[in-house]
Amino acid sequence: MSRAVAEINLNAIEHNLKLVKNKTNSKVLAVVKADAYGHGLIPVAQAAVDSGVDWLGTALLEEAITLRKNGFKLPIIAWLTPCGEDFESALNLNIDLSISSLEVLAEIISAAKKIGKIPRLHIELDTGMSRGGVGEEWEDFLVQIGHLLTENKINIVGVWSHFARADEPAEVMNSQQLSFFNDRVLKLNAMGVHPEFLHLANSAAVITFKDSHKSIVRWGIGLYGLSPDVENLGDSKLIGLKPAMRLKAKLNLVKKVKAGSTVGYGATAVIKRDTKLGVVTLGYADGIPRNANNLAGVFVAGQRAPLIGRVSMDQFVVDLGIDSLAKTGDEVIVFGSGIDGEYTIDEWAKACGTINYEIVTRIGPRVPRIYTRE
Repeated sequence: MSRAVAEINLNAIEHNLKLVKNKTNSKVLAVVKADAYGHGLIPVAQAAVDSGVDWLGTALLEEAITLRKNGFKLPIIAWLTPCGEDFESALNLNIDLSISSLEVLAEIISAAKKIGKIPRLHIELDTGMSRGGVGEEWEDFLVQIGHLLTENKINIVGVWSHFARADEPAEVMNSQQLSFFNDRVLKLNAMGVHPEFLHLANSAAVITFKDSHKSIVRWGIGLYGLSPDVENLGDSKLIGLKPAMRLKAKLNLVKKVKAGSTVGYGATAVIKRDTKLGVVTLGYADGIPRNANNLAGVFVAGQRAPLIGRVSMDQFVVDLGIDSLAKTGDEVIVFGSGIDGEYTIDEWAKACGTINYEIVTRIGPRVPRIYTRE
């Protein structure tokens, strides 16, 4: 092994996809945006296809184009498509596009006219999150949509939105968003528009809110074996998920230090007893959060070793303990499923004051991904 590697267990990806297929009668869309949440776009997409997924979804259009150019034939949607994107390539490659503004719609229509295509579009609705989606412009949007449909310039194949608090199942906002979504769809139906695909449920809603499943569910963080919210929904094990990523590195150095020694930039940590320290070959340039504390660390020589001091750009230090058998050059597990006693992704997230989504997606390109079937 080189200094660090992220092992991706494709069997876990397939397990997590089969789990969601057992929870819904809807078609399942595997969300592979952000390089498949840091797990690797093409290998994860292939594992999802092998397991019978119905759709693939990305935020960025370039990732959707990459999927098509790598031979993926099933339906693909890209939903973060600002003005100036390569809409001609998207249409030529039969990629579905999300629309939430008249400006983007106009650009898509222009691109479609140039190449003689009718675009397949999904209208994104703002149902209360106030992020993406058509909001107060709804009536003007409907007028324009009506004209374009009459002229046979577009095909509205889908309507979708996104929950703000689906990871909080008791929140009334969830049912309010669903009701608003349904009302907007009825308005479209009254115009004679009957989209084939309605999708609102994210991973949390798949688990907790069956009424929201509609014709497609979007399986995002759950695909990678991580809980949408550990506090409210429980951890991966409780839900039945298998974390797919295990991050490993090496000890560049093991050294004895005396009580009273300080560690790292700013000398923020002071050694309270004689111990051994291990220098781990990962840092914030690799995606290890600089603000991580001693609730995180590594697993080495059969024991946990907590982080001590500040994370540096290329390395961080762990307290091995005076009796540790770890030695320079040893391999360490930074995080994994926890089965063998290693720190979990959720524990690292807690140590950094963030969520598991961020921990995996920020692991950088300096860390090679290798694929296993454990």
